[in-house]
Amino acid sequence: MLKTKNKAVRLRGIAVKINNSQDFGKMLRKRRKQLGYTQKYLSDFTGFSVSFISDLENGKETIEIGRAFKLANSLGFDIELNERGTHK
Repeated sequence: MLKTKNKAVRLRGIAVKINNSQDFGKMLRKRRKQLGYTQKYLSDFTGFSVSFISDLENGKETIEIGRAFKLANSLGFDIELNERGTHK
């Protein structure tokens, strides 16, 4: 499970703390590459532009949260919120 202070993203049962948009983007890029997807393929699949996917993977902080979550879900991540200190 990928953890942040307020978010958790599940990836192969491994916990990784995400502190900022750069960490989130790195995990999305890593997962995309693990799946063998190009940004173009993911763009075609999700309907998001390649530039949006690139901005997200590069940690751009002004990315729309709903679209970011949808892309993460498309890569097989579950996202959940946990109070600090209460996650497993």
